[in-house]
Amino acid sequence: MAVVGAGLGGLALARVLHVNGIEAVVYERESSRDARGQGGMLDIHSGQRALREAGLMDGFTAIARAEGQDMRLLEPDGTLLLQEDTPEDAPLDRPEVDRKDLRDLLLDSLPPHTVRWGRAYESADRGVLRFADGGSAPYDLLVGADGAQSRVRTLLTDARPEHLGQNVVELGIPDIDRTHPDLAAMVGRGNYWVLGDGKSLAAQRNGDGRVRVGLSFYNTGENWFAERGIRFDDPAAARARLIEELAGWDARFTALIAACDDQVVPRAITSLPVGLTWPSTPHVTLIGDAAHLMPPVGQGANMALLDGALLALALAAHPDDRGAAVAAYEREMFERTAAAARMSADMQNLLMSPDAAQRMLKFFQPG
Repeated sequence: MAVVGAGLGGLALARVLHVNGIEAVVYERESSRDARGQGGMLDIHSGQRALREAGLMDGFTAIARAEGQDMRLLEPDGTLLLQEDTPEDAPLDRPEVDRKDLRDLLLDSLPPHTVRWGRAYESADRGVLRFADGGSAPYDLLVGADGAQSRVRTLLTDARPEHLGQNVVELGIPDIDRTHPDLAAMVGRGNYWVLGDGKSLAAQRNGDGRVRVGLSFYNTGENWFAERGIRFDDPAAARARLIEELAGWDARFTALIAACDDQVVPRAITSLPVGLTWPSTPHVTLIGDAAHLMPPVGQGANMALLDGALLALALAAHPDDRGAAVAAYEREMFERTAAAARMSADMQNLLMSPDAAQRMLKFFQPG
C-alpha cells in the first residue's frame, strides 16, 4: 500500500495499519521531517480516538497542554469580552498540542524506512507510482494524504479548492517571555482573539515559547494583498503596512505585530465544496485535506487523524477485499466530514460577519 503525504492523516493511517499487522509505505516530497516548519498549535478533540487506536495516548498526554485551552476574546478598542482560564486539574477534552510534537510522536512510532523522504509524487497509473525524480514504485492501494493541493485527488474528482474571501498573514514572536514579557502576559497561556472591523488577530502560545500570530482580513479577494501594496519580500515594510491596516485598533494589538520577527507569510484561505464525494474505486482513496479541505477553525486536523485511523481499521476488517474496505471507509468519512465541513462553514460565516465579536461571545456563552 502506498500513502502519498507524511502529514498527520498519512502517518495515523500508517501507524494504525502497523498496529493491526499491515505495513504501508509513506512517500513524502519533503527531504526530511525537519525540512520546514510544521505550523502552530492544534486543538485535538475528536482526533483523540485515532491516537487511542494507534496506542499513543500516553505519548499524546505527555505533549498536550491543557492550559492551551485558555481563551481571551476582545474587541478592537481593547474591550475584554471573555476570559476563560483552564483549571490545573481540567481534563484533556480539547487540549492544544504543537503540530510538530504530534507529528514527531507519530513518526517515531513507525518502523524504520516506513517514510520515504524526498519522493515527490508525479502521477499514478495501472498500479505504478511515478515520482518527480524519475523513480517509480508499485501499489495495490494508493491513498492521497497530500493536502489541500492534492495531486492524487485528480484521479477521483475534478473538484478544486476555492477562495473563501479570507486572506491571512502568519507572523510570530519567538521566546516571548524573555523578549516581550508584557506582551506575553497579555496573550496568556492559550488563545487570544481580537475580532472586529472585518478583521481578526489571533495570537496563540506555542509549546516552544513562540507566540504565533494570525492576522486575517475577511471579505477580501485573492489578490487583496497585492492590491493593498503589502510587499512580503520586505518583512519590516510588510509589518508596517499591516499595522496601518489596523488603524484605530488599541495600541497593544499593533504592538504585537511590531514585535514579530521576519517570518511574515501570506496565505489565502480556500476550501473544497461541502459534502464532496466521488465514485468509490478499490485502488485509490483520499484522507485529510485532500478529501475535504475546510476552513481552519479546529476541525481539519481532527478529521485527518480520524480518516487515517478509520481507513486502517476498515482495511484490517476486510483483509481480503480492498474494495469493500475502501467503500466502507468512504461512506463513513463522507457523512462525518460533511457534518464537520458544515460546522466549519458556519463558523467561517460567523467570523466574516460585521458583529463577529458579539456573535463569538454568544457561541462561547450561549444563552
